[in-house]
Amino acid sequence: MERKNAWLKYDEEGRKTVFEFSERYRRFLSRCKTERECVSQVIEDAKAAGYEDLNEVVAQGKTLKPGDKVYCAIMGKSIALFHLGERPLEEGMNIVGAHIDSPRLDLKQNPLYEDGNLAMFETHYYGGVKKYQWVALPLALHGVVAKTDGTTVSVVLGEDPGDPVIGISDLLPHLGRTQMAKNAEKVVEGEDLNILVGSIPLEDEEKEPVKKRILEILKEKYQISEEDFQSAELEAVPAGEARDYGLDRSMLIAYGHDDRVCAYPSYQALLSLEAPRKPCVCLLVDKEEIGSVGATGMQSRFFENAVAEVINCAEEYSELKVRRALQNSCMLSSDVSAAFDPNYPDVMEKNNSAYFGKGLTFNKYTGARGKSGSNDANAEYIARIRRVLDDADVSYQTAELGKVDQGGGGTIAYILANYGMEVIDSGVAVQNMHAPYEVVSKVDIYEAYRGYETFLREI
Repeated sequence: MERKNAWLKYDEEGRKTVFEFSERYRRFLSRCKTERECVSQVIEDAKAAGYEDLNEVVAQGKTLKPGDKVYCAIMGKSIALFHLGERPLEEGMNIVGAHIDSPRLDLKQNPLYEDGNLAMFETHYYGGVKKYQWVALPLALHGVVAKTDGTTVSVVLGEDPGDPVIGISDLLPHLGRTQMAKNAEKVVEGEDLNILVGSIPLEDEEKEPVKKRILEILKEKYQISEEDFQSAELEAVPAGEARDYGLDRSMLIAYGHDDRVCAYPSYQALLSLEAPRKPCVCLLVDKEEIGSVGATGMQSRFFENAVAEVINCAEEYSELKVRRALQNSCMLSSDVSAAFDPNYPDVMEKNNSAYFGKGLTFNKYTGARGKSGSNDANAEYIARIRRVLDDADVSYQTAELGKVDQGGGGTIAYILANYGMEVIDSGVAVQNMHAPYEVVSKVDIYEAYRGYETFLREI
């Protein structure tokens, strides 16, 4: 079954719309390289669209009615946005959900040391990375430092044109005979992902003078001490903005497409809605890359608790209504899929691969090998989605994540499916997934937005 390339259905004016939406996404992605930065931007955009903080609604004893819009964030790392519809919550919600964490290098809690007259940061990689890809790259530092006086310092270093960048050295090929003979997993070890941050010694210091100069710089710029690293969340990520890719500018190359390329169109689709029939939700969560664990991951009860609070503010509360609201819901678990790559065709099965330019990708099942760890969506549910997308002329395709025995992966879909709701994986095709720089098609981003908006409005 051959799917038409989505670019072909747009005239010059239509392509202009595609490029404009992608440019807004490019700016978002360039600003938001951590889960905290994503949540902050989403809250800013949501407030501008008339959303209220659910915690304030609860504190003020307000009653929510059809058409009201609220958001609920947890620890600044995950957020749920609700747009109440004409129908009661217990009849179910239309939900689009994505994750906003990405593979990266986290600084250890005691990261700074000196060796060979060089100041270094120790790191601990986060998520499924090919470690050798992270060397010899300009890196930036993003995150927060929480101090004992109750203040929190935001850190962004390496993004402004005048900022210095940092990075991890690699071994020169002239001395790399032993290294090049290693298995790719061992070419660069986890404990060797140490970031070079300085080389000028502090005057009149005999012990670790370069380290002490770095501490002096950090104190001057951010008012933080070495002890403050203990309560810091600092992430090393590729420096610089997302950029147009390809001579025709049809693609974007950037850090963090997985999974902000699904998160951005998801919440933009929700913000665009006017007077939905069913309650509509956008759910953006943390920790997916490490198993959706922790208080801000999908396996926590954060979302369930938020639904309970919304029901309590909107109507007479009961635990049964919460359970019904969750079970009767329909969801798109929005996560990226592996795009077919002509350089690596052997790991893909062409009839069931995602392709650039073919629109929003649906995965009936993910998981690994014998569908282990997957949510396997119901055929009837898929048929409903097909109908509304076809009616709206949204370009979409179906795919699997490579050949059956090759490997696999998962999303948050199976966790939400635990409530008994209808869930299917959907998202944007990506090349270089989990690499420092990933590539996506601009028309696929726009079709994802149109697909999510149609789903929220029509299902």
